[in-house]
Amino acid sequence: MGCLGMFFALSDKDLNKLLKTSRLERPDFVTEYLEEIYFEKHTKYVYELDKSWDTMHRCLSNDGLLVFGDDNYPLGSIIMGGDVLYGNGDDEEDYIITLKKENMVKDIAKKIETITKEKFKEKYFKIDEKDYEYTLNDEDFEYTWDYFYRSIEFWTNASQSNRSVIFTVDQ
Repeated sequence: MGCLGMFFALSDKDLNKLLKTSRLERPDFVTEYLEEIYFEKHTKYVYELDKSWDTMHRCLSNDGLLVFGDDNYPLGSIIMGGDVLYGNGDDEEDYIITLKKENMVKDIAKKIETITKEKFKEKYFKIDEKDYEYTLNDEDFEYTWDYFYRSIEFWTNASQSNRSVIFTVDQ
């Protein structure tokens, strides 16, 4: 099953290892090193998004799926914002890795707590349905809201620990 998104709040040591890894080898570094280490030893610093990341990004940015950058900063940066470490170059259609540095993580952690369910729902039902693979409905909204709401603790932990965060998804 593809398109499963994840967040990792990286230690400085692991971030430096990732950044020193050649660009084309970064997806393997994530799947063969980071996933193994963080799922076993650092569960507080990993958060699985399942497929909710797509809808979440559309709600928090200005409704564009693969819009890299800091659209609607800082909330629009949660998924595709920050530095693109993999996914926007030639032969990089199989995976996406974006990096939010410590200062961005702190901005996100402050702002994410201000999003109410009502605000999120309003943004959800403004998604352009013709560009969205699914039908906008209450069940899909609740699924996305649940993942978003539970991510707040992850962002708080990452911010308080002065960690950078990567978003990853296999395509």
